[in-house]
Amino acid sequence: MTGLDLAPRIGTERLQLRRPALADAPAIAKLADDFAVSGNTTRMPFPYRPADARAFIALARGLDPREQITFAIEHRDAGVIGALGFHRGGGPAPELGYWLGRPYWGKGLATEAVRGALRWAQADWSRRLILAGHFSDNDASGRVLIKTGFLYTGEVQRRFSRARSAEAATRMMVWIA
Repeated sequence: MTGLDLAPRIGTERLQLRRPALADAPAIAKLADDFAVSGNTTRMPFPYRPADARAFIALARGLDPREQITFAIEHRDAGVIGALGFHRGGGPAPELGYWLGRPYWGKGLATEAVRGALRWAQADWSRRLILAGHFSDNDASGRVLIKTGFLYTGEVQRRFSRARSAEAATRMMVWIA
């Protein structure tokens, strides 16, 4: 990974994936303060407040991009619409996580963001194996992952969701370049 851009920008047809900035906090807080969004993640609280957005951005900007990275998902017309990241999940490879605000669901934007991120992960980040999981009651996320080349492993883990304040069955998937 010599020459890795420590602040990459990933362009797709409608989106830019880039490091989150403090100026993104109001949009992130507004979109994430929706249980339908935060309730489908492990790390996001509900309610989601401006202070949570600022803490998320500070954490994201403090990551070592050679190991973990978080991107703001910015739509060319709408601004910031969500986030996507690759994080250490305790397994043999980085784990992908993402979310979009509800107004942007069903438009192919999550699929577009994940495809762009996976191209970057393979070409620039030199990763050939990525893990992901989705709560078993979130079929839409499973469809996004399938469309982007992930396969089910057959493993179902119990993962704690901060927003739900409970564990949820999580269907695990793998992407191999």
